[in-house]
Amino acid sequence: MGFADSPLILLPGLLCDAQLWRAQIDDLAVLASASVADLTLDISVAAMAERVLAVAPPRFALAALSMGGYVAFEIMRQASERVTRLALFDTQAALDEPERIRLRRRGMESLRLGRFVGVTSSLLPQLVHPSQIEGPVGETVKAMAKRVGGAAFLRQQQAILDRPDSRPTLATIKVPTLVAVGAQDVLTPVEDAIEIHQGIAGSRLRIIDQCGHLPALERPAETSSILREWLAERN
Repeated sequence: MGFADSPLILLPGLLCDAQLWRAQIDDLAVLASASVADLTLDISVAAMAERVLAVAPPRFALAALSMGGYVAFEIMRQASERVTRLALFDTQAALDEPERIRLRRRGMESLRLGRFVGVTSSLLPQLVHPSQIEGPVGETVKAMAKRVGGAAFLRQQQAILDRPDSRPTLATIKVPTLVAVGAQDVLTPVEDAIEIHQGIAGSRLRIIDQCGHLPALERPAETSSILREWLAERN
């Protein structure tokens, strides 16, 4: 099998679609045949993982960001033998703290009582580095959220709230694993990445400077470079 034929599945985060990974798909085309899973249709991470596995090749590399990381952990629980290597960006293995749960539920209730506003300018500082709020990255984030829409947002938030604790999964992961995080990520900070890195034997940790929660958009060239090294790593 040639490098370009090697399948790579990319998992997006909450309110993100394939645009999140567009630069990496293009940059890695000579190394891997990449596709982005649709995580908008299901109300549990188990169902999301089952949907991904139903259409995935028999063996594949798996890269995920944020909510996608929760689905990646579930894929490892359901079918770890099918995953050749794993990359986890800006995610966490632990469950949400009570305050985060409260904010999620409040957002869901607000949507049920009103209209979906997507990612507002006031929310962007939670998602991207301050230098990226004004300009194409911020606009891309807002456009993705609008495309995903309110109904999918409710399903995704419910799936996140109901997800299992993935910390017990960490020690079972035996494939080459990359753990990466934006240095200025305020949603899943560096400490969360370190916990994952310490829990997966042999994993590699990369901290991306001047970057928030969405390195694939904020630092596309560096993200592609990190993934290129990961794809080339020997099993």
